[in-house]
Amino acid sequence: MKSAIVWILGASAAVAASSQAWEMTTWQDFLKGQFKGVAVTRDGRLTLAPATSTLFEDGQSSVWCAVRGSAGVTYFGTGHKGRIIRIDAKGASTVVWTAPEPEVFAMALDSKGVLYAGTSPNGKIYRIENGSASVYYDPQSRYIWSLEFGADGRLFAGTGDNGKVFAINGAGAGEVWFESGQSHITSLQMDAQGMLLAGSDPNGILYRISAKNKAFVIYDADLPEIRSLALGPDGLIYVAALGGSVAKRANAAGLGVTAPTFSVTAPVTTITVEAQAGMEVKPKAETQKTQPAVSAMATPIEVSGVEKSAIYRISPDGSVETLWSSKEENAYDVALNGNLLYFSTDGPGRIYQLDAARKIRLITQTNEGEITRLLESGGKFVAATANQGRILAVTGKPGPSGEYESPVHDAGSISRWGRLDWNAAGAGQTTLQTRTGNSARPDTTWSEWSTPLGAPGAIASPSARFVQWRAAFSGAAPDIDSVSVAYRPQNNAPSVKSISVVSQLVPAPQSSKAPVTPSGAAYSITVTDSGDTGASTLSGTSTQNPGRAGLRQLMISWVTEDLDGDSLMYTLSFRGDGEREWKLLKNNLTDSSFLLDGDALADGRYFFRVVATDRPANPTADAREDELISSPVRIDNTPPTVELTRNGNAVTVRAADATSPLRRCELSVDARPWVVVEAEDGVTDSREEAFRIQIESLPPGEHLLTVRVTDAAGNPGLGKLVFQN
Repeated sequence: MKSAIVWILGASAAVAASSQAWEMTTWQDFLKGQFKGVAVTRDGRLTLAPATSTLFEDGQSSVWCAVRGSAGVTYFGTGHKGRIIRIDAKGASTVVWTAPEPEVFAMALDSKGVLYAGTSPNGKIYRIENGSASVYYDPQSRYIWSLEFGADGRLFAGTGDNGKVFAINGAGAGEVWFESGQSHITSLQMDAQGMLLAGSDPNGILYRISAKNKAFVIYDADLPEIRSLALGPDGLIYVAALGGSVAKRANAAGLGVTAPTFSVTAPVTTITVEAQAGMEVKPKAETQKTQPAVSAMATPIEVSGVEKSAIYRISPDGSVETLWSSKEENAYDVALNGNLLYFSTDGPGRIYQLDAARKIRLITQTNEGEITRLLESGGKFVAATANQGRILAVTGKPGPSGEYESPVHDAGSISRWGRLDWNAAGAGQTTLQTRTGNSARPDTTWSEWSTPLGAPGAIASPSARFVQWRAAFSGAAPDIDSVSVAYRPQNNAPSVKSISVVSQLVPAPQSSKAPVTPSGAAYSITVTDSGDTGASTLSGTSTQNPGRAGLRQLMISWVTEDLDGDSLMYTLSFRGDGEREWKLLKNNLTDSSFLLDGDALADGRYFFRVVATDRPANPTADAREDELISSPVRIDNTPPTVELTRNGNAVTVRAADATSPLRRCELSVDARPWVVVEAEDGVTDSREEAFRIQIESLPPGEHLLTVRVTDAAGNPGLGKLVFQN
């Protein structure tokens, strides 16, 4: 009974190690999927998104700007055909004017509701009333990016490529109000004190212009362009900053602006201003903005990659917080409704919400590319897109249905699917489906979507490497906050990549420093250089035997790989050259190395075999193994034999080794430094060699000639010759 219990526990542990689960529970998890009528909250809950409808679409490539008038009327400026579209409170749309220039990048309404539009390239500012237009002012600039009215009725225009702000007092009456030294003035906004806020490109500088040629730098952002501004209560300024939007808009319009190049380095300061309000700002030569990671006084909400855009909040005291930053999306526009901040992005065309506690919510994903402009009123939105030139109405109420499609999950190998589980709440209905395949992206080779599951249950999709799920929502208020896909991957066999055998020396055991007295000795005697004697032993003084400096060991090590990351166990064996059977050295090894006494194997050639198994991490039936046999390893612990013979002043040395070729011969006379001697045939490379030594110029008397011959295994063989000169 005891053994049965042990077996069950062991099997359970093995299964737990191989079965896995792919779980999606967080905001970051869900944000990687595709949304169709579905929103996601910061705490990771999928819900129905507000209903969305199309107000206008006529094949225009882009909608660049928008301005809200009275009685629910909204105007939109478009690209390529230079049209201005009017949409009334009921959603009816009409084309009110078509400009001579192809692009309308900026619009503004005066206090009487008269519309003004800035056109590009090399455009003008037009006054549009009752369907007719007249040139109001020509700033002689290539681009007109932004328009804004002041409290005194003056119209301000932000332009490029010269980065100037113009003040226009009437038809044809205008002047340069501020020269920034930047290429473009991309956004304008009047603040609560009646001063003009101006955002620039390509150095991402936000100015407060208090009078003609007088400005103060509020913020020098790490991103190239200040794209959009919104004013909040208590003087708060909300800023959308990003990289390359000016170039993107101009290039989409075929105007050929090159985006500023920036790399991940420290930021470059391009303008210096005295820290004193009202100080005149002197233009400075434009430099390219680099793009470091967005800095902030508070931890930003991020997506993986390098920051492409950010939403900043600037307080009246000048402090700056990064409320949100993304490394995958560009934020194009910001809008406020009380203490709620909304902003729009590119990619799949998303609208986000940030509350006062900085909790983020994805309101909706339009799947329309860039949402270039966002107008908000009472929780309802009108959104303009660039890629298809559409104008969308986003209501404040959830739509009747929606669908969420998860990202693709890679199980690593062909897998058997288990249970699809999720946690749902709300009064509505949710159903989930799966599909699987063996290509990284879903295509025609993937399985069809499985039959919808109304409750957690077994996955019916076929075994494969990749899996995806989708959820359908309908009803009053359904939501899902977690989804789990259980699976068991096919077990991949481990792989033994290499085996190495290295000879090494380890320190020899230290003998005791105290002299050892032989048993039975009655006396001992010690002779010193002073001539004093002590007690004497009958056996006299022993010959000293210097110990070996070290003991030779063989370090056998191997390199393995397991794609599943399983724990491995090894069996090490050896076999001599010409032998048939493997002899076990060690089994159940968990380390990938083994030390063997260098004297355990006699001289000769040997092979070593390593068998790796993933049995510790898998059920016995699924465990797999791999083996590798080393290349031949020569074991040689025996030094060469060395014989010396003398014939007059000539000495012949004959050396031989039974196992390894010889590699080096050296001689020493009277224990002096070694001198290298080469073999008689010119190369020391065989197991038997002869060496010739000529003795000359030695003083009369007795001399000792020592010869040392070393084999390929590093074993030294010694021979000596004592002769009278």
